[in-house]
Amino acid sequence: MSEEPIYYYHREKNVHEKETVYGEKWLRWTYGDTAGRLSLELLVKRAWLSRYYGWRMSMADSTRRILPFIIQYGLDVDEFAKSPFVFKSFNEFFYRALKEGARPIAAADDERIAVLPADGRHLAFQNVDAAAGFYAKGQRFDLASFLGEAHLPEAERALTKQFAGGSLLISRLCPVDYHRFHFPVSGMPGEARLINGWLYSVSPIALRRNLGYLWENKRMITLVDSPAFGRVAVCEIGATMVGTIFQSYLADRAVKKGEEKGLFRFGGSCVVTIFRPGRIAFDRDLVAQSANQLEVYAKMGGRLGVAAG
Repeated sequence: MSEEPIYYYHREKNVHEKETVYGEKWLRWTYGDTAGRLSLELLVKRAWLSRYYGWRMSMADSTRRILPFIIQYGLDVDEFAKSPFVFKSFNEFFYRALKEGARPIAAADDERIAVLPADGRHLAFQNVDAAAGFYAKGQRFDLASFLGEAHLPEAERALTKQFAGGSLLISRLCPVDYHRFHFPVSGMPGEARLINGWLYSVSPIALRRNLGYLWENKRMITLVDSPAFGRVAVCEIGATMVGTIFQSYLADRAVKKGEEKGLFRFGGSCVVTIFRPGRIAFDRDLVAQSANQLEVYAKMGGRLGVAAG
């Protein structure tokens, strides 16, 4: 079982940092030990366990976990929209809203600038077909499987054809992060399409073993038609203890970049954003760090890139 630590590049501080992993011992046992992997297949990946844990985190007595969690992970309570003492459950605290202005939107009036959709650790690849080995050598992102079209004959894979060779952003949220996700571009969103699946962890501890968890997990895919970027796929992935992905936006109503799209309930999770080929130039720091297999920690609303098409 590999004990290799997880490092990331902190964009604001311009330094590399070691990640403090919530539940690290349990994750390493589950994904690295023979008995742990047996429990993973028999128990951990299944929706009922996440539903049960979500129910426990929605009970009134779960509020006792809030203050120790804030202290242990150094959360900034000044940016919370509500006092930590008024939450009725840990889950309510977990998907908390922030004060207006807590996440400034980069170039808010310039629709040619895309922004990061969530707080988290980000990987950016200008060409999804060339994205390989970013969590472990030999693993490649399977676009057709991720978009739910691998079972179709190649001639019928309409979405895969649209996004083949496009640009890929993976935004990984840890349990300590702000867990609402937002639109990275302005445009017209359609209905979110649910693809049911398992609930594996999306921590690098798990993804180093099998990148396929990203397209084996439950996920929702929304197509956004943007005047500046063309069609963009914004996708939320559930994970262990995150059985619920809640969409708060209205389909077929124009949105501005940075507007809230929805939220995850308890656990770590992931947002994947895919652009069609030649439609965006990702910011250089994101691309450079990703090429070195380092995630970039940055907050929602920060610059992602500029329209290129």
